[in-house]
Amino acid sequence: MNEESVFFSRVLTELTLSFHIIYATIGVGVPLMIMIAQWVGIKKNDEHYILLARRWARGFVITVAVGVVTGTAIGMQLSLLWPNFMELAGNIIALPLFMETFAFFFEAIFLGIYLYTWDRFENQKKHLLLLIPVAIGASFSAVFITMVNAFMNAPQGFDIVNGELVNISPLLAMFNPAMPTKVAHVVVTAYMTSAFVLAAIAAFRLLKGSNHIYHKKALFLTMKVGLVFSIATAIIGDFSGKYLAEYQPEKLAAAEWHFETEESAPLILYGILDDGEVKYAIEIPFALSILAHFNPTAEVIGLDQFPEDETPPLYIHYLFDIMVTIGMSMVALSGLYWLGKILKWSFVNSRWYRWLIVLGGPASILAIEAGWWLAEVGRQPWILRGIMRVEDAATTSPHVDIMLILFAGLYLVLGVGSIVVLSRMFRKNPVEQEIEDRHAEKGGDML
Repeated sequence: MNEESVFFSRVLTELTLSFHIIYATIGVGVPLMIMIAQWVGIKKNDEHYILLARRWARGFVITVAVGVVTGTAIGMQLSLLWPNFMELAGNIIALPLFMETFAFFFEAIFLGIYLYTWDRFENQKKHLLLLIPVAIGASFSAVFITMVNAFMNAPQGFDIVNGELVNISPLLAMFNPAMPTKVAHVVVTAYMTSAFVLAAIAAFRLLKGSNHIYHKKALFLTMKVGLVFSIATAIIGDFSGKYLAEYQPEKLAAAEWHFETEESAPLILYGILDDGEVKYAIEIPFALSILAHFNPTAEVIGLDQFPEDETPPLYIHYLFDIMVTIGMSMVALSGLYWLGKILKWSFVNSRWYRWLIVLGGPASILAIEAGWWLAEVGRQPWILRGIMRVEDAATTSPHVDIMLILFAGLYLVLGVGSIVVLSRMFRKNPVEQEIEDRHAEKGGDML
């Protein structure tokens, strides 16, 4: 084993996944947002929502292009950095990898047709139908690739006899115990995050002096959708905790700093770990037993039941805190906004509240990142839980550090480039000007 190669392989994989997940999340969630906006526009006969869908679709194309590049990088790095893992897993879990590619092409074909035919449909309902395969393809791309990740956490569908793979069942490998909660959590959080990112953009435009009704409608729609999916995320997160308690108790114990197996286990929030002692934490009695087993007196397995070399890094507790805190904050932020609109509370239209909504966009992305770091680091030391350790899966090439530098440069160019292109695209074509142009073309009233 080359320890340096293992280290740089870890760093490069984490860098690639952390960068890719931003574009992948937007790529999964935004098509649904486009479809909802266009559907609302058709239902209400409101051209503002139609225009909203149109402008979101333009920006979406840029994120898709970057997502393709980073997704390709991940596929290449799996083979180059983790050859032993791919040699084993490639014989078992290759089917969803192939299906993910098919789902992407399915999405890309209909997305191209959708964009090209904007002004070629007199009936907007027929044009809306083109978005259905786009949204389905985007979501199923996430479903299939998450199946692979779920397999890494709960490998099944094969046996190893005398070092040889036998009794391989790709379908059994795909539909493993981790699959339902992982897939649901990934897809729903993508919808939630996309809604809050778009809400942040609308709130920012309102703060910068563009008081157009278009931005107000965009903010109301995205915050409403964000509320629905943030609540769904919290519910699915509860099911995820119960999955961990049954199938990956060491990950749950490490994330919750639950060191001793006990009944009526409390939930530890925040705090710091100092020489094995938890300080400054908030302790909620019985809450971990409820989270793990929906029973306040249930026994929850602690880290004392696992060998030290199979215990995940304890810093994942901080990742759990970040993810949960942001998630619940977004439920509260969107819930108050929705309730405030109904009850006509003025503070939801104030500058300080809109600044909170603006901060909610990047905060949601940070929560996504923390969730993925928690999921991947919490599986350590395994790349394939119980079967193959990370160091046994890695390449022995001495050149991974050079790859790290090259890919870091690539991601810097892609990240900055996409931001510049998107900002110029919308700055040169402000919504006010586009509304005027479309008003002049149609002779109708969009103002």
